[in-house]
Amino acid sequence: MRKRKVTYPVAKTATKQPRGAGLPSDPGYVRSTVATINLAALDVRDDLKVGHRVKIGGGGLYAGEFAVVESILSGIIPAAMVRTDAGKTRRARAVDLERVAAAAPERPAAERPAATVSATVAEAARVEG
Repeated sequence: MRKRKVTYPVAKTATKQPRGAGLPSDPGYVRSTVATINLAALDVRDDLKVGHRVKIGGGGLYAGEFAVVESILSGIIPAAMVRTDAGKTRRARAVDLERVAAAAPERPAAERPAATVSATVAEAARVEG
């Protein structure tokens, strides 16, 4: 009896599309699955202290908001606990914090104490009169 010829199914990779332009040996080639790491995040910042006003940078829920540094957290990636002007607390990488002027933003008259509002009105009347 004669042995039958063995047939194998077509490989699943046979129907895949060819890879995008660029070879691994090309200097500008970066695989699409590679994560980029910001090495500047590892640097310790000496200019941040508790109580400083900062603007939260980077991406995320509180990006672009102003906050006050409540504590400095050390570790592999330095960070700080900050409280936003809206009263929310979060941990932010030190590299994402940008120092701003120490003055707090002006509160609307409805939120100011009554003595401050009356002093402002009296000063405005004195300037006009």
